[in-house]
Amino acid sequence: MPNDDKIKKVSIIISKGSLEGVYPGLILANGARMKGIEANIFFTFFGLDAITKKKMNKIKVATVGNPAMGIPSLIGIMPGMSALASGMMKKQMEQLDIPPIPEFIEMIYDAGGKLYACLASVEMFKLKKEDFCDQVEDVLTVGDFYELSAGGQIIFT
Repeated sequence: MPNDDKIKKVSIIISKGSLEGVYPGLILANGARMKGIEANIFFTFFGLDAITKKKMNKIKVATVGNPAMGIPSLIGIMPGMSALASGMMKKQMEQLDIPPIPEFIEMIYDAGGKLYACLASVEMFKLKKEDFCDQVEDVLTVGDFYELSAGGQIIFT
């Protein structure tokens, strides 16, 4: 007996521009595509860094104001702490065969995932479609994103 309750579509919102803000959404999108689930990713605010050509290779771990780091914010602001934490996290992800952000985005796109930028954020940061990686389908309004998401699950990471 087929299960009609299976998820058929997810729309994932990525709003943070740190490694720990971007990767959960990419992992969810990739997992969805691997299960045959339609996946749309909507990048907004600092999440746009993950699809901006000049920034996508420079995303770091947020060491200040991040209680999960287990270090006081005063130590997190020290020069080199973000780079150190980012290097450690990237090394661990590489050992787990988790690709760097640009490669991950390409994998998701090649698997049929759709990537979109938020128009309000694009305008706020004075960006253009040309500033984004080639895998970005379009720049959408929030209303357009909701229409695209109709009938599916919306996940905010």
